[in-house]
Amino acid sequence: MSQDVYANVNRAAKRGERVEVEVEIYESADSLTAQNVIRKQEDTNTNKTTQSGDTAGSRSCRLAAVFLGMLCVLLLTAIILLWFKFDNLNTEIDQLQTSYTNLAAERDQLQTSYTNLTAERDQLQTSKSNLTAERDQLRKERDVLLEYIPELSQKTQQVWRYFRSSIYYISTEERSWYYSKTDCGVRGADLLIINSREEQEFINKELGSTEAWIGLTDAVTEGVWKWVDGSTLTTEFWAQNEPNNHEGNEDCAITNFSRAKFNNASTWADYPCGHHVSWICEKRLTGL
Repeated sequence: MSQDVYANVNRAAKRGERVEVEVEIYESADSLTAQNVIRKQEDTNTNKTTQSGDTAGSRSCRLAAVFLGMLCVLLLTAIILLWFKFDNLNTEIDQLQTSYTNLAAERDQLQTSYTNLTAERDQLQTSKSNLTAERDQLRKERDVLLEYIPELSQKTQQVWRYFRSSIYYISTEERSWYYSKTDCGVRGADLLIINSREEQEFINKELGSTEAWIGLTDAVTEGVWKWVDGSTLTTEFWAQNEPNNHEGNEDCAITNFSRAKFNNASTWADYPCGHHVSWICEKRLTGL
């Protein structure tokens, strides 16, 4: 309480008056005054605290906003870098795919080349084997010829020709088919028997434009042509419209028929057996 209050109380006490109510009033007033002062102080403190809190919260929000902004920038930068990296990876993948395709094509080309080279190697090996066999055959034929040729006279050696496994005598005179057949027998041979186109072409080359008897006849059965060794005709080189038995007795065959006139390299015709032309004897060499 204030000094005035105490003084009033003392005076009242001297007078014997009741001061209880006044004291209480003063006390209440003082209490209210003190409480108001406290409240004002508390309100002031509260305002200061609130203002301080508001300031700290604002700062926190600003810091959070700055942090989030920086984080967004970092994320955007990372995304851009990853995008460029992804684009580069796609480019590298395309390049690798192109390289793989090119390598696959080169591999296929190499495989094809390898296959072709293998086939060529096999062909060369086959050719080598064939040439080796032909060489051996020629050596064998040479050895056989060396056995036969010395037995022939010098004149005879000049008219005998060699082809594959036979030697051929081409006459320089013209006689009938029967005479020609007998002459070949005397020489240890037969009238020519042709078994292949190669042999026919060899004979044509040797004869030139000369016609000659061959060992083919149908004298036994008309139209059934057989060789002088009794074998049936299988390979034929008749000229056009031949054989025709034109005079009714054309039972013997010649080769090189009218070659000079028709320029035909492989032609046979039937002639009367008594007609006179050259002849060809064939002697097959044994051991070939």
